Amino acid sequence: MRTLVLGGIRSGKSRWAEEIMAGDSSVRYVATGAGADADPSWAQRVAEHRSRRPGSWNTAETADVACLLRDDAHTATLVDDLGGWLTAALDRRGWDCGSVASDVDELVRAVEGFAAPLVLVSPEVGLTVVSATASGRRFTDELGTLNQRLARCCEQVVLVVAGLPVWVKPTKAFT
Repeated sequence: MRTLVLGGIRSGKSRWAEEIMAGDSSVRYVATGAGADADPSWAQRVAEHRSRRPGSWNTAETADVACLLRDDAHTATLVDDLGGWLTAALDRRGWDCGSVASDVDELVRAVEGFAAPLVLVSPEVGLTVVSATASGRRFTDELGTLNQRLARCCEQVVLVVAGLPVWVKPTKAFT
């Protein structure tokens, strides 16, 4: 079962995703965010996420999500979050004119081929103002396209609002 969990900043999407995976003792948690060395606020967010994970979960802090999914498609996996993954891809390819299409294609193929339970957490950016900066608009456009492609290949899509799930594409309700 592949589940895409969407939500805004501080919507509770990560916590909700962690809760639905809590029943599996051997989960690979893929954290895509950048290191927290220089920014105390970011370091606090990272620490909060780390403290919620069960000790039995294996954590990989990397943006090379497709490789991890391809190399081991049989371990229950939670990826948090695809906004961090996309930022790393745009950093690599170039924010002005570099294409991330091949990165997105590779990720989507890896998700489609994944055999174990998979939960992908991603920001939903379509509910905000259009950014005044070119890089902000680029991020929003690329993330919207990525989310749409992943929604097509996931069996379930849920939007988390104020910590509550709103099923967009339900096939099974979690209790």
